[in-house]
Amino acid sequence: MTKPMLQVALDTKDLPSALKVASQVSDVVDVVEAGTILIYEEGLKAVRSLRAIAPDKIVLADTKTADAGGSVGAECRKAGADWMTCINAATIPTMKSAQEQIEVQVELYGNWTEELAKQWLDAGIDQVVYHQSRDAKFAGQTWGEKDLNEVKKLIDMGFKVSVTGGVKPEILKLFKGVDVYTFIAGRAIHGADDPNAAALEFKNEINRIWK
Repeated sequence: MTKPMLQVALDTKDLPSALKVASQVSDVVDVVEAGTILIYEEGLKAVRSLRAIAPDKIVLADTKTADAGGSVGAECRKAGADWMTCINAATIPTMKSAQEQIEVQVELYGNWTEELAKQWLDAGIDQVVYHQSRDAKFAGQTWGEKDLNEVKKLIDMGFKVSVTGGVKPEILKLFKGVDVYTFIAGRAIHGADDPNAAALEFKNEINRIWK
């Protein structure tokens, strides 16, 4: 079992804020994410800038692409991204054309089936993001046994599974003994008074649980 990576999701509305946090945490995290809102506001300039600040880290463009996968993938790769996201509602051809350009993560929202997930694997896509959405969290949804079982099922199918959605250090112990690929933290890091200390708290908990 490998130790989970730590990803910071920079879901800020402006590039200076994102770059400030990235410079504070790039020595701690493994993956630096240009969040969807940030890309909407700043375009792929955000990806290029994060690549410059974190040259030795994995950079993710959280585009949540639903169409034109090959074109979006090529542009993300040119901007310096290693990974990009597709929404699970995207067609297999869209995901496959993106995967030909850059490594794709499928973001799981709403309804998806095991049959469909097998088609992603058949298309060469083995990364998924198990997601509790911001709206679901605001509605009072909490992490629990159901989430754990879903993550385990995806791992057993052969996926590298990242976990996100209101993730905090105290949630990590729920996944002890589970081969999580990456824990993704957004506001818990970029919204903290001391983002570096917040990232270190996550990293220390990962190191404690996955010895």
